[in-house]
Amino acid sequence: MEPYGRYLNVVDVEATCWAGEAPAGQVSEIIEIGLCVVDLVARERVERRRIMVRPARSAVSEFCTELTGITRQEADGGVSFAEACRTLEREHLASYRAWASWGDYDRRQFERQCAATGVRYPFGRRHTNAKAVFAEAHGLRRRPGMAQALEHAGLPLEGRHHRGVDDAWNIAALILGLAGRGEWPDAPGAP
Repeated sequence: MEPYGRYLNVVDVEATCWAGEAPAGQVSEIIEIGLCVVDLVARERVERRRIMVRPARSAVSEFCTELTGITRQEADGGVSFAEACRTLEREHLASYRAWASWGDYDRRQFERQCAATGVRYPFGRRHTNAKAVFAEAHGLRRRPGMAQALEHAGLPLEGRHHRGVDDAWNIAALILGLAGRGEWPDAPGAP
């Protein structure tokens, strides 16, 4: 087993979405899980993963494709939500490792979708809202979006915004910046 607290799963999800209300009979559901594993001791990003998830109760809209770049065919070729959650547990120790996301949307979306589908929630209780930590550490009154936070921190936005795997990678860079300043909660060696 890995050392407790050394690794952090940074997660960002993309979900089916529409320009307005969801069409009748459809609900927003996860279609991509972006994951970046951060080594908080070495202060580096050590793994980057994209898990495509096949929607079961909705379809990818043109609006969603424009926003995320994810096509209906790409999402339909993904694994089931249940299999994606098993992968998080089995390959990324999600029920054991602490995890973080930018805001609480990702955590809530997993909770909603697990409850609605009867799939076991893959994560443990140690979730950190990186957006809240960043705003507090930088003395900001408003919590910035990820792109604004990168700009504030002087970091480049790598990849495509609203692509889960790229957003997780960028959020991990922000977390490493906080850890380097000693402002990431529970980071090994933090003051």
